[in-house]
Amino acid sequence: MDTWVRHLVPFGVTFILLLLTAVPTHLPGFSGIAPMLPLMGVYYWAIYRPDLLPAWLAFIIGLLYDIVSGTPLGVNALVMLLVQGTAASQRKFFLGKSFAVTWWAFGLLTAGAVGLAWLLVSLLLGRTLDPSPALFEYLMTLCCFPVLTWVLSRTQMAFLKDV
Repeated sequence: MDTWVRHLVPFGVTFILLLLTAVPTHLPGFSGIAPMLPLMGVYYWAIYRPDLLPAWLAFIIGLLYDIVSGTPLGVNALVMLLVQGTAASQRKFFLGKSFAVTWWAFGLLTAGAVGLAWLLVSLLLGRTLDPSPALFEYLMTLCCFPVLTWVLSRTQMAFLKDV
């Protein structure tokens, strides 16, 4: 039972990050530029424990993210799936590298993810959306990444070192 519960930690933590994005902040316009916390979780676990957050769970996180954020259904599901697949495929490259390399790659991958999400939503709505919120969302996500990575690494050490 203990091992089974520990295997749920990556999904559970990423799900909590998803729920944090739904917490009302009462700051005008913040929801449009809030950091993509679930994306950070999917990226982290795809590199360090891809066996515990496989692609199908990343897809489910993305679908739930679509529901919570009000994005057209499937947009974030596709984005999370692509991020998980890309990060997991480059796992061997990241292991043993410095945090700066991981952060730099996260920046590149997140730029593509935010750009793709913006493009897909624009296409699905049939009009070009203002790219400014997407740019600020990208910058907020990039700035929050070091803190969240620290939290995720501590979580991994506390719950998954024996799994």
